[in-house]
Formats: sequence, C-alpha cells, structure tokens
Amino acid sequence: MRWPKNFGLRAALASVSFALLIILAVLAGSIIPTNRHSVQPRSGITIYVYSNGVHTGFVLPAVNPLHDWRTRVRSDDLSDPRRAGPWLLFGWGQRDFYLNTPRWSDVKLSTVLPAMIGSDRTLMHVDHLQRVWTGPDLRPIVLTPSQYRALTHAIETDFAPGAGIKGYSADDVFYPAQGRYSAIVTCNEWTGAKLRAVGVRIGIWTPAAWSVMRWFSASAIQ
Repeated sequence: MRWPKNFGLRAALASVSFALLIILAVLAGSIIPTNRHSVQPRSGITIYVYSNGVHTGFVLPAVNPLHDWRTRVRSDDLSDPRRAGPWLLFGWGQRDFYLNTPRWSDVKLSTVLPAMIGSDRTLMHVDHLQRVWTGPDLRPIVLTPSQYRALTHAIETDFAPGAGIKGYSADDVFYPAQGRYSAIVTCNEWTGAKLRAVGVRIGIWTPAAWSVMRWFSASAIQ
C-alpha cells in the first residue's frame, strides 16, 4: 500500500489538533459555570468535597437529622467494625481500576484503557473518617436542607444490590454501584454532576479533580 504524500505530517497534525480539542473541552467544561446565579446559604448543612489529586468525592456526616447512612453503610461491612466513623467519604469509579490500584504506583495502562473506553463495572468506595480537617484537599460547601436531601438520595440511588467488598484497609469498603464509567463520565464528573443536579455553582463538565476543586474555597467552616 502506498501512503499519500505528507501522510505522516497530516497524521501528526490531526493528532495534535485532536489533543488540543480535548484540552479546550476540558478547560471550557471546567470554567463555564452552571447554576451561575446560585449562592451558598449562610446557614445549612456543611458537607465537604475531597480530592487526592486524581479522584474526588463527598465527605458527609454518617448520620444527622436529615439522613442516616448506617443502614446502607453498615459498620459490620468493615473488616474492623470498630473503625466506623462519624464521617463518610463517598467516591464512585470503575471496578477494576479501584480494586487493582490500591497505590498510584500500581496504575497500569491495561487497567486505565478499558476504564476510559467505557465500563458498566462500577463501585462505590466508602471510607470511614474519624474527623474532618483543614486543608486544600478538603473544601466545605453549605447546602440547604432540600439540597442535602437531594444529594444523599442521588448518592444512595447509585448503590447497586450486593454485598460489600473488602477495601484497602480496616476503615474502608467497596459496594457494587450503578452507572457507566468512561473518559466522559469520570469519577470527578460524577462528583460535579451530583452538585450540578442540586443547584450548586460548578463547571458544566468536570472530568478532572481540579475541575471540581477550583470552584470551592479551602477555608474551613467549623
């Protein structure tokens, strides 16, 4: 087969153009706001958005007058029930990536690519926390009671039937989840979509961790 003239150059330009389009899409989705006129209430229920630099998730009280997670996320699901905490960190993601990468040094292309292409095999990861803290990796958000109820309902709806799966340590556990993971619907877009749905001001598409975290101040609300 004979390739057309300048085929290599054209292919390289096409690859660069495609990469630039993806970058622009990520930037636009992360910067253009939805719920642009939304303002956080002065009082309400404080939740937190957490980031480890790659994944984001929600830190919510295990129980308050508006929602009790103890029937869905039971202490007996932990390998050590004594580690059950007053705060819960919820994250959603692709099953194989979650289970096969307990450390970032364990990340392999063979795990990442199937997840990016698309997978219905998803999990909810729940960490039990003994406290919340002040830091750039934990951003407070104040919700109205109706927003909080809507958020907890949306997260609970994403649990699928099935038993918990042992986590990385004694204070975390995985649960079967609903939803399809892909390069478009990432764990961070899951976080952003939940906030958009309850009326919080955030980007129209949040595929990366910074896409989510840039919208919220690191100042702690005690």
